[in-house]
Amino acid sequence: MRYIIIGAGAVGGTIGGRLFQAGHDVVLVARGAHLEALRTTGLRLLTPDSDDLLPVPASGGPVPPRAGDVLIVATKSQDTLSALEAWPRDLPVVCAQNGVANEDKVLRRFSQVYGMCVWLPATHLDPGVVAAYGTPHSGLLPVGRYPQGVDDLAQQIAADLTKSGFVAPAVPDVMRYKYGKLLSNLGNAVEALVGHADGMADLAKRATAEGEAVLAAAGIAHPTRQEEQDLRGNQVDLRPIEGLTRGGGSSWQSLARGAGSIEADYLNGEIVLLARRIGVGAPVNEVLQREANRFARGKHAPGSMPVDDLRRLIDERSAT
Repeated sequence: MRYIIIGAGAVGGTIGGRLFQAGHDVVLVARGAHLEALRTTGLRLLTPDSDDLLPVPASGGPVPPRAGDVLIVATKSQDTLSALEAWPRDLPVVCAQNGVANEDKVLRRFSQVYGMCVWLPATHLDPGVVAAYGTPHSGLLPVGRYPQGVDDLAQQIAADLTKSGFVAPAVPDVMRYKYGKLLSNLGNAVEALVGHADGMADLAKRATAEGEAVLAAAGIAHPTRQEEQDLRGNQVDLRPIEGLTRGGGSSWQSLARGAGSIEADYLNGEIVLLARRIGVGAPVNEVLQREANRFARGKHAPGSMPVDDLRRLIDERSAT
């Protein structure tokens, strides 16, 4: 198979780089300065134990299709449909993304859709460079057919990823895992807004607790925290990379790059959507969604909101 990685940032770059190192055919799809760097110097993949410059083929858009192509989409959720617009509709698509809305959107246009739950601590801030902090494996990537099941292709993808340095079980209920990951991502907006200031963890816990309550009210299953910890174990521990400081997760990185958009509509906004559908409140996630989008549109620096200001906004909305 040839793996075409659409969105070769932190997640896509790590997946594509590791697959390439293991001998697989890979194409990285990127844009702008990142694409230029990939084409001219290659992908620099940094890990706690290595610094490799990889000559992975790179493209700014669709490449001539061939039998065995698999699209792995690793863009932010707000960019999913535009990123797939020009690709042939008969190719299988793997959604290696946070949130739970991508698979359904893609299934409207593509007949073979797979979900991938992404536990992969990585950073992409500079063109051509991806830093992957997980060790001894770069990430935990459960994968399965959407909406459910495991077929031969899911098994093959899981096997290829496993041989490429990931923990990648093929699972029949991948969306259950992705709902669990959604809960852990609800604090992303808090980190992006206030950084790691004192009080940040408390606000993130409030967002997660509210999300758990909404999923319970909606009857949506997800792994318990203990189940996730047992699955992950010490297989994807964070270790520092010499010379680098990891500033934050994916939402923090969106603000740091001045991307102009952020994934909050598909993280906190997913909880808000579910809450509205079933007639319950989600004030914490509503404020986080609104403020994260405001920061992204205004291209504010990550961590520049005082934590007391965010707490006040949440308390005021919760009291209404």
